[in-house]
Amino acid sequence: MSSAAEQEAERAVGRPVPQGEGHRELNGRRGRRAGPGAVRPAVWPGAPTPLGARFRVGPDGVAGTNFALWAGGAESVELCLFDAAGTETRLALVELTHEIWHGFVPGVRPGQRYGYRVHGRWDPWTGARWNPSKLLLDPYARAVDGDFALPPQVYGHVRDWPQQQVADTVRDDRDSAPYVPKGVVVHDDDDWSDDRRPKTPWADSVIYELHVRGFTKRHPGIPQELRGTYAGLAHPAALDHLVRLGVTAVELLPVHQFAHEDHLLRRGLRNYWGYNSIGYFAPHAAYSASGTAGQQVGEFKRMVRALHAAGIEVILDVVYNHTAEAGERGPTLSLRGIDNKGYYRLQSDARRYADYTGCGNTLHVVQPQVLRLITDSLRYWVTEMGVDGFRFDLAAALARSMHDVDMLSPFLAVIAQDPVLRRVKLIAEPWDVGRGGYQVGAFPPLWTEWNDRYRDAVRDFWRGALPDVRDLGYRLSGSSDLYAWGGRRPYASINFVTAHDGFTLRDLVSYERKHNEANGEGNRDGTDDNRSWNCGVEGETDDPRINALRRRQLRNLLTTLLVSTGVPMLVAGDEMGRTQGGNNNAYCQDGEVGWVDWSLLDEPGPRGLLELARRLVALRHRHPVLRRRAFFSGRAQGADGLRDLAWFTARGSEMTERDWYAPTSTLGLYLSGRDIPGRDARGAPVVDDSFLIVLHAGSRPTGFMVPGAPWGEAYEVVVDTALEDQAAVAGRVHRGGGEVRVGARSVQVLRVTG
Repeated sequence: MSSAAEQEAERAVGRPVPQGEGHRELNGRRGRRAGPGAVRPAVWPGAPTPLGARFRVGPDGVAGTNFALWAGGAESVELCLFDAAGTETRLALVELTHEIWHGFVPGVRPGQRYGYRVHGRWDPWTGARWNPSKLLLDPYARAVDGDFALPPQVYGHVRDWPQQQVADTVRDDRDSAPYVPKGVVVHDDDDWSDDRRPKTPWADSVIYELHVRGFTKRHPGIPQELRGTYAGLAHPAALDHLVRLGVTAVELLPVHQFAHEDHLLRRGLRNYWGYNSIGYFAPHAAYSASGTAGQQVGEFKRMVRALHAAGIEVILDVVYNHTAEAGERGPTLSLRGIDNKGYYRLQSDARRYADYTGCGNTLHVVQPQVLRLITDSLRYWVTEMGVDGFRFDLAAALARSMHDVDMLSPFLAVIAQDPVLRRVKLIAEPWDVGRGGYQVGAFPPLWTEWNDRYRDAVRDFWRGALPDVRDLGYRLSGSSDLYAWGGRRPYASINFVTAHDGFTLRDLVSYERKHNEANGEGNRDGTDDNRSWNCGVEGETDDPRINALRRRQLRNLLTTLLVSTGVPMLVAGDEMGRTQGGNNNAYCQDGEVGWVDWSLLDEPGPRGLLELARRLVALRHRHPVLRRRAFFSGRAQGADGLRDLAWFTARGSEMTERDWYAPTSTLGLYLSGRDIPGRDARGAPVVDDSFLIVLHAGSRPTGFMVPGAPWGEAYEVVVDTALEDQAAVAGRVHRGGGEVRVGARSVQVLRVTG
């Protein structure tokens, strides 16, 4: 301790904070404790497993709830029960087994609200931040009742301490219970015997990334009271759109219970996307139409069942890399107050947090109890909530051992051998913000990855920014340069042009600069590397020529994505031209900017784009040559010299090494349907039609010489993005060896018919 401020902070540690004008209770609310004459429930020893609150029948057939909490360095733990009026009853958990505090409370039934107070040292300089004045959420809570506001009382330290550089070291002894949500005891009694998982093979998958609230909030076919909820997503009107589009899986933006950041609440905004988890077992309560006293669990399960019945898998976007408690100046909501050093990565100065996420903290996945928390959570969502897979936000942070990313890390090793988790879909966002965090192509077998190199190459080609087409060739054909190792397959590449993070597809062709002013951060947030082209005018315009070009570019991007080898991912609303007004970081836009605008379908342009999307997805489902399970060899498949993959110039000649290095705006990709590797379910060879895909990014129409024998005698046009109405392609057939006219900036998909 050197400065006067630090000395004052040291003297303040552990002492009560004055309840003066600067610390007045919000809205006059105060927590109430049961009076001295109240009858306290008995606490029987119970069991240390499973962790969390589990309703069951105890000794002598008495029903009650077993509570178990890992709190490694704690001195004592109090279980806090709350009645409907908010009166708190505190019960000491005296049983301690392998650092787990536990007890069975007879008579406690589902619907009971609860939390914990954990006692221990307050010594931030060594990473100890116990503060029993703060009510803590059970990390294993199955449901959460209430929302997280962030008044000063929920901080373990004095948030408004005059010397801010040491504020995190001054303990705040005000009670946080009136201001924080409570865990809810839930009865897990569902065996899923009536559910049928689709179990779609990876190669056959088409992923649709959506936000539960944003997808349903403005849908006119969903009843008002169900919009924005799990029940809304399960409604026939929502399911009908997904089924008719042909997607096989929805990838839900975070549905774990999350909290809103303080800086957003101060600006009158909220966290919309939900990448700020605080409850890894609880469905986010605000998305429930049926209630938050445990009803959200059943509603979520019914949503999963409805999606499964429609043949659609459910993949959760999960955030296990950090929590909503942020850095040392963040609130004390759960893990920080249970065992700060046990749950978080700390720097050599243990007062500070290691931050590989850009969110203030990083979970210490190397610690056994943290690894257990994550894997218990994952198994719960699979076995008890029915989900089919996970997309891991900033997965590289989970793969770090002590510091560096390690593909032999405990987390990846546990997943690889777990009998439940190794059988579900696993998607990595293969990077974090720390040193060495970019790991595209590095994750082991079983894992697929968001392939941002696909995104960048496709965007650059269609905006005319690729110096040559070498990288594009790899991306269109499955990215073998990234994934052809260790038994990985083309479907290891999750191909996407847009995601929730960044421009929508329509904004990608309408804006060259981000327009994030509504986020309140001076337009500093969000990436500047958009690789977009506005077609000549920034933002919306009435110019019919510009708008026609933009619609064509939308068709080009959508078609390229859905005929590429790998697993395509669409973003909700892109199939009908949704806009965010140029906002490329709409994480806090819980309103019309962030929600899907279904009124677009009243316009012919968006309806035409949706019909094209349906046409392309159906084409993909019909033709296994577009869904290959093995990489192309590029070698001749027979005596005639026909190869499984070939590339052509506009002159009709096969591309040479020199062609790959030369600038070009036109590329022909031939996919042979003969002798596709693998066999069908009956052991028969897989044989399909062959296709020629011509991509032309030039600003003027061009001729393309389609190859003759042995490649094809005749070619039928099945998609032409130069046309607004794809019905106009019917009957267009070209002879092999002849010239096809390709419109400016367009794609033609041709099926070999002879």
